[in-house]
Amino acid sequence: MRPANVYRLGLKELKSLRYDPVMVFLIIYAFTFSILAPAKGVKLELENASVAIIDEDQSQLSRRLSDGLKEPYFQPPVAIGIEELDSAMDAGRYTFVVDIPPRFQADLAEGSTPTLQVDLDATAMTQAGAGARFLQSELAQEAGAFLARHDVKVEQPVSAVTRLLFNPNGNSTWFMAVMQIVNMCTLLGILLTGAALIREREHGTIEHLLVMPLTALEIMLAKVWANVLVILIGATLALLLVVHGILGAPIAGSVPLFVLGLAVYLFALTALGILLATIARTMPQFGLLSIPVFLVLYMLSGANTPLDSMPEILQRIMLLSPTTHFVAFSQSLIFRGAGIGILWPKILATGVIGMVAFLAALARFRQTVSLTRL
Repeated sequence: MRPANVYRLGLKELKSLRYDPVMVFLIIYAFTFSILAPAKGVKLELENASVAIIDEDQSQLSRRLSDGLKEPYFQPPVAIGIEELDSAMDAGRYTFVVDIPPRFQADLAEGSTPTLQVDLDATAMTQAGAGARFLQSELAQEAGAFLARHDVKVEQPVSAVTRLLFNPNGNSTWFMAVMQIVNMCTLLGILLTGAALIREREHGTIEHLLVMPLTALEIMLAKVWANVLVILIGATLALLLVVHGILGAPIAGSVPLFVLGLAVYLFALTALGILLATIARTMPQFGLLSIPVFLVLYMLSGANTPLDSMPEILQRIMLLSPTTHFVAFSQSLIFRGAGIGILWPKILATGVIGMVAFLAALARFRQTVSLTRL
């Protein structure tokens, strides 16, 4: 292998990418709008939830409970009758319906423990989960304030104090923005290298390379380093300018360490992209083949849901995915400020998986080259 050949072939890849307006637009879009839109548009915390109140008590306390459901967490509460409950929930008009029973204030003042019903539309899973906890806290706070004014003592043997670490405001924008960078790097890492190889085959330029004194390893390494460099620059700028600059998300860890981990991760993805491109014969086939691979890599990596909540057999299988290790690496570094002493096993695991994928892609690519020469 001659490094000069790898370098010049890589420059050829960069020039061909430069004159591909669709790919250039995709890269710019991936590291700007596709990060800003989900980060600002998708809310994992409670915000602007629709709520209705069935006030069967018509007391001062019931009105205080209704007034306590304020913006930006809830929309202004809508008063409905008990007979409207089923039809309102079936139609999906409200995410929450709070039913305050008759004599609620009187029973509470007498020291008894009346029951208050909250109906949730759990099809809105994120809102329902966060809203249930918020409603429980808000209703308990208002009831406690009422009892304190009336000198009614209620024993509370256990009191839970919650502290939010690494994201004290519970801001989902920070989390979504960082995970979108991982998402876009995963997509582009597979797409750019695979598309470059398919494009060479469709345009007939792969035959030009094969008649030159070049090896399959040189051709592969050139495609890897050129596309890794493009994605690496785009992701780093997105982290500093979009995530940290525009969205204001803090970066607790080292940016150079993030770049190192991302470079190792992209090496694994570009090798996987070349492997898929050697299996597919046309660009549509490559697109259809890469979509399920990308979805499995990202959706089961722990980026959206914790790995602990998955079946144990699936957790073991996903340890073979580089995305699983890089997601854990990114979250630990950016949110928790972890250093190389903690993160080196993740980098090593990603590198080992990448090397296996690279060797498999190289073997498949050599086979494809041999058939083409014949």
